[in-house]
Amino acid sequence: MVTDGGRSGVSQLRRGVLEFCVLALLRDGERYGFELVRDLGAAQAMVTSEGTIYPLLSRLRREELVTPSWRESTSGPPRRYYTLTPAGHRALKEFTAEWTLFRDAVDRLLTHEENNG
Repeated sequence: MVTDGGRSGVSQLRRGVLEFCVLALLRDGERYGFELVRDLGAAQAMVTSEGTIYPLLSRLRREELVTPSWRESTSGPPRRYYTLTPAGHRALKEFTAEWTLFRDAVDRLLTHEENNG
């Protein structure tokens, strides 16, 4: 039974897809950590923090889905930029195919419930 209006379930769902959202942002080019936080925050349902993103990026690096490189910054200390690896591209492609099926199935079930409720 859900007692918090579904927020806990949404939080779990967000955590489950966050890494693929990061990979999707990196698909279009390299980015640094705070840039990822900002871009995820622009997608309101994906608001996150640096405390979540940096450990996630470390895990993605260990799993060889992203590769980091340091760059000098004109507005402060050097920044670590992340780039999608070939394995990261494959993981994102596989997730995207599965996500489409999953999303469509959930949409059908939710729509059916609304229409019959």
